[in-house]
Amino acid sequence: MKSIRIFTPATVANLSCGFDVLGCCLDTVGDEMLISLTSEPGIRITKIEGADLPMETDKNVAGVAVQALLLDYKKDLGVTIEIYKKIKAGSGIGSSAASSAGAVWAVNHLLGNPYTPQELVKFAMEGEKLASGNAHADNVAPALLGGFTLVRSYNPLDVIKLHSPKDLVMTVIHPQIEVKTSDSRSVIKHNVSLQQAIHQWGNVGGLVAGLFTEDYNLIGRSLEDVIIEPLRSILIPEFKNVKNAAIEKGALGCGISGSGPSIFALSKGLKIATDVAEAIRVVYAKTGLEFDIHISQINSNGVKIIEEIQ
Repeated sequence: MKSIRIFTPATVANLSCGFDVLGCCLDTVGDEMLISLTSEPGIRITKIEGADLPMETDKNVAGVAVQALLLDYKKDLGVTIEIYKKIKAGSGIGSSAASSAGAVWAVNHLLGNPYTPQELVKFAMEGEKLASGNAHADNVAPALLGGFTLVRSYNPLDVIKLHSPKDLVMTVIHPQIEVKTSDSRSVIKHNVSLQQAIHQWGNVGGLVAGLFTEDYNLIGRSLEDVIIEPLRSILIPEFKNVKNAAIEKGALGCGISGSGPSIFALSKGLKIATDVAEAIRVVYAKTGLEFDIHISQINSNGVKIIEEIQ
């Protein structure tokens, strides 16, 4: 039996302007998983700690993602999966993506890496489809590739790793309320005006350009969402006050992390990111809601090996 213990990171998707196409990988927040190849064929989830999740392979995002990989690999193998959840379900920082991406990354590694990280994205997306009803890649892509990623196309799938300026630091506040991705998607309108679309396209292009040129002011100007945020923000208590507090403390931009309820603020440097954390802590302390705050640099590598076991 070959085994690997991994850290599988949390992610921030959409980044305001890039609904379903942009995401980035966090460095200090994530789950752990222990994945083993065994002589007994079949995929078995043998342990889950930290969350009440299905143990059945076809009902668990990690199991479904590995099923997709092995179906493509065309060999009857045995895989056991242990999941140690530290990212809360429904948090908006890629809980399901961490399990889906981590599982396929680990199995691929144990098989000798027959697939590239970009090729693994399509398998991990099957886990996202189970979780939310939509096979989106904006969380699993950065978890697998690291840093910032852009899904240029879903059909055919085309995922691009972007440049990650070293001074960027993410502050995330997670209110202890659950906003399911499926519920958050239900408030989205399926038609937008041409004016809104043009505005959003410009921001996506500006953000990508800002990342590659390390133009922090351009990054900040581009972290604007005129389509999704106005609809989803009503589901998140104190969103506008958190955003205002973050910007006042020097954050480049602030928005909804994924489908919420987490809110992200992107800053230049750890000092500003820490000041932002304190400012939004003050806002949420008045609500009576429990919350977590994370401060993290950008993880440029994605999933990481903790230990290899022979």
